[in-house]
Order: sequence, then structure tokens, then C-alpha cells
Amino acid sequence: MPVNSRREQGKDAAVQGTNDSSVVSKVSAAAQGYFHDDFLKHFVCKVSRRAPLINRGYYVRWKAVDHCLKQFFHATQSCSRRQILSLGAGFDSLYFRLHAEGALGGVTVFEVDFPEVARRKAALINSNTCLKDTLPDRETVSNQQTNAVFIRSGHYNLIGVDVRKEQEVEVTLSAAGLQWDAPTLVLSEVVLTYMETQWSDAVIGWAAKLLPQSVFVMYEQIHPDDPFGRVMQNHFLKSQCREWNQKCSHYFILTASKGSVTNQALLTLPKVSSIPHMTPQWAERPPLVIQPMCRSPSIEVVGMASALLAPGIILLTGGCGRSGRDTVARVLIKEKDGWKCACVEAHGDQVVGLYQTLTSIPGGGAVLFGGRTSPLNPTDSVVCVTSDPSNEQSQSAVQLSFKNMVCTGTGPKPRWRHTSTLICYKDKTFLFVFGGRTEKDPVLSDAHFLCLEDKHWTEMTVVGAVPEARHSHSACPYGGGLVIFGGLGKGGRPLCDAFYLRPTSSGFCWETKNLHPPPVPRYSHSAHVVNEKMVVVGGVWLQADGVPGVAVINLSTGSCVEIQLDTSSVPWPLMLHSFCSELLDSEGSEMVLIGGGGNCFSFGTHLNLHPITVDLRPILCNSY
Repeated sequence: MPVNSRREQGKDAAVQGTNDSSVVSKVSAAAQGYFHDDFLKHFVCKVSRRAPLINRGYYVRWKAVDHCLKQFFHATQSCSRRQILSLGAGFDSLYFRLHAEGALGGVTVFEVDFPEVARRKAALINSNTCLKDTLPDRETVSNQQTNAVFIRSGHYNLIGVDVRKEQEVEVTLSAAGLQWDAPTLVLSEVVLTYMETQWSDAVIGWAAKLLPQSVFVMYEQIHPDDPFGRVMQNHFLKSQCREWNQKCSHYFILTASKGSVTNQALLTLPKVSSIPHMTPQWAERPPLVIQPMCRSPSIEVVGMASALLAPGIILLTGGCGRSGRDTVARVLIKEKDGWKCACVEAHGDQVVGLYQTLTSIPGGGAVLFGGRTSPLNPTDSVVCVTSDPSNEQSQSAVQLSFKNMVCTGTGPKPRWRHTSTLICYKDKTFLFVFGGRTEKDPVLSDAHFLCLEDKHWTEMTVVGAVPEARHSHSACPYGGGLVIFGGLGKGGRPLCDAFYLRPTSSGFCWETKNLHPPPVPRYSHSAHVVNEKMVVVGGVWLQADGVPGVAVINLSTGSCVEIQLDTSSVPWPLMLHSFCSELLDSEGSEMVLIGGGGNCFSFGTHLNLHPITVDLRPILCNSY
């Protein structure tokens, strides 16, 4: 099975390039204090700061592998010699970190990667005083016959060889001093996924054959066919190689052992999972069909807010697109032959932010609240959006006024990923703000009432058990109050509960809605109430396979059904989170989903291209 073709060499070069981006991400996580490593920074030109999602992802990877290493050391502590064989090691600093921790008693580290990667790493080590001082007995060896370039020392050996070539691997490792019968931990971190199946099988095969006392630790990706997984695959194709829970659900760590010395389990499953496994019970009904919006314009934005200004006119503000934070508001306008997108000529105060709320108000216009420009800069501003009838509207632009509302009373702290819902109570109109998060509070549970007529944050009597703190939930007007569903709770746990804020003669009362069967927990979804049915679309969920579809919850009876979505008519992947939605008619028979997507860990960002519509008539006509 030759691996030397020009095409394969091109793929190999691209795979080698992933080492450079990976080490930059590791350095970022270490620099931000996710784990301690003083040596990674010597393998990059400069320290760059990655997104929190990437930092957290590399922390989980580091923690999982470190746990397995410590367990291996404990299981083999009585052995005089132990070995670590790291496949596709890249610019990993494992040896240097273990040396600094004094954890190398009787342990020899062998790192294997492509010859060019090993050559570059050897040059970095030899030119850096901090690194080479940990290797006082090192010698640089060049074996032209096998094209192997490595550093050799008593406790560290750097080898340049293609791990798919079994004979070369065996000869080179033997020359470097690896003892095949010594207890060995074989480490493979996101290596096998870059190979064709025949080659990854071959690598596992020679490791099992040549190392009779060994444990194989593999950290890899899974679920390649859902939207996050498809972005992962596209990344592999390009390099030939919202949301945190999605990242975690697409990676796993696995250990397998051979021999009596290394047969102790390095990983043990918890007796009880902190998050119960829930798989959707799909209704035996045809999926709801998703279609592209007629003559739909391209709107590639996440974290955007929307409001219906009038029938057939949807205002969109904020969010983040291809060029960063979106500073231009826009309006979707329904015409006879489809929809068009018009820019907004904004007058007044500038509004820039992600994960703000935009709430339609009676008489036209909307109120914008909260959001953030960065995780360290949330806002508590209230902005009134109105149209000026005296200004002539052009075909390509709509003129709107954005004016900061000066409010009295004690308002909510700055936040994002909250909800703002319109409530009419005793001839007054209130904006009800609930939940969200701040730069210091990962979840919030406070509630606030803004009287729009008085521009006053009003103290209201609210009794009953307050819903637990959350963000990225939904809140819909219902029964003179509102109903809250789902969201992300404390500890990053998706929720599936529903609460009704019921109006009373003296204020409001929280009531828990008992749902049966319970819907799959989710967050970053969208929801609307049509008659007595709450229609929940999309979101992010955990263990369940596939993409969240539509949960239909009967608010009178509490019954719930999960219905799949037919996405065959729209581009795939389709990520139904961090999007906004509106009902397109008074009957609620059609819903439009606008924007959405997310950061797919280190594989890049996916943004849905066009708005799409969902025909809700099949579920509104049926009794649930």
C-alpha cells in the first residue's frame, strides 16, 4: 500500500500544517491559565489569544490525556522502565512538562512525527536554552537511509518517520532505544482521524503486535454527519485533513490495553451521569419541511435580533458576520414576488451588539435591550426604534430612528443572551427582562419590569418558585403573561423545563408546567406560541443524535411531541442555533428562521447562508 504518491504527499503536507495551528491554540490556553505549561510558548513565534471555546476545548483535551498519563504512571510504578510513545506528537511539550514536574522516574519519551515536523522541532529545541538545558545528554542523529531526523537522549527521543510505514517505524524506534517488551503508553491525539481507515487500522495493528505490554490512549473526533461534524469534515477537506456542548459531544477519549502489567483501566465511567441521557421520541408523523425563503437574500449572521415592525416587515439588528460585528441594521420586506433586504438609514444613537433582544411594541416600532460588544463589555441600554413618517423611504433603504431611552428606577445589570417579552397588565405595557449572563455571572435568574409608558423600571409583586438561573432560553407572550422554556443552566447543563408567569390581581405568579413526556433539554433555540401550542425550533442539545427538530408543547395539557425536520431542500450543514425567527402571518402557519450558525471549535465558523421557512400547518391542524 504505497503512500508516496504526489497527491498523498500534498495531503501529508497539509496535515503537517495542522500542527502549527494546534500549538498556537495550546499556547493560548496555557497563557490564559487553563493549565500550567511553561514550555509550549517556546514553540511559537508569538503568543496569540484564541476564543474561549478553543481554550476550553484544549483544556479538556489536556486534562483527559493528563489523567491517563497519571493513571499509567501509577499502574506501572513498580516497573524499572516505562515508555511513552507519542504518535504525531507535533510541537507537544509533554517531555519538558513531565521533566519540570519531576515525573520522569524510569520513564523514556519517544515522539514520532513526519520527518519535516521532527526536523523543525529539533531545530527549535537546539536553538532554545530553556529547552535544551533539560536535555544535557542529547545528541542529534541523522539517518539518511530512513529519512529519520531525531534527538536522542536518555529520557527523550524525537523521531521523524511516517507512522504508516511499519518497517521503518520498527527499525527507527529500535535504533532510538525503544524496548518493545517494556510497559508502554501509546498516545494518539487527533492523529488517526487524518488517515484513511486502512492506515489507521494498520497503525493500531503494528502497535498491538510489537508492544505486548502496552496501553493505547486515543483522543479523537466522532459524529461526522451532523452539522458540526460536517464543518469538521469540510475543514479536513480544505486542509486535506454557541457551541461548547457541541464541541464536547464530538470528541472522545478511549483506552485499550494489552498485557498483564498494563491491564488496569485508565478510565472509569461515573456511576451516575450528572446529565441524564435523553433521546427524542420522534412522533410518527412526516417531518416538517424547511424551504428556502422565496427570493431570499443572503444574511450570514449569528447572534442577531429580530422584530416584526408590521406585517411583511422584519427588522434585524446586531450580530456577528463574516467581517466581524454587524453594525448595519437591515429590514426584510415582503413583496409580491418574494422578499428583499433593505439597509436601514439609522438616525440617532448607534447600536452595535451581539445577543441583544429586539421586541415589537404596539403601534409599530420596537425596543432593543442589552447585548454585548465583547464578553467584557455588556450593555444595559434601552433603545427605542421608531420610523419617521416625515422621511421619504427609498427603494434600497428604510429610515429608522434609534434613540436611547432614559429610564428611572433600578434596572437590570448589563447582560446578554437574556429574553425581553412584552406584557400588558392593568392598562400598562411592560418589557419583562429575564435571565441571561454577564462577564462575571455565567447564568442569571433575576426578573425586571420596564413600564414603557412611564419609562420606569417598576417593582412588581411576583410569587411562586422562580425558575432556576439560565441564559439562551426562550420566552413567549401567553395568557396575559409569558411562558419560559429551556436554556442553559448552572454548570453548563441544558434545561427542558417550562414556567408560566401568570398574571394575578396583585401582580404575577410563577407556575411550573408539567410536560409529558419531557422534551429533550436544549438551548439557543427559538419558540413561538400559536393558540395553545408552543412551537420550539432548533437549538443545541447533548447526547441525542442528529439535530433538534421541532418540539410542540400543548400548554393546556402539558403534552409534548418531537417532530423531525426535512432539510433536504436547503444547503447542508444547517445549524439551528444563535438564529432569530418570526411568524409570517397572523395564523402562525409559517415561521422564518434567519441567520444562525456557530464557532465549530478550531475548524472555523459556519454561518447559515439564507433565511429559511418552516410550514407549521401540519402541527397546528393536529391535536397533540
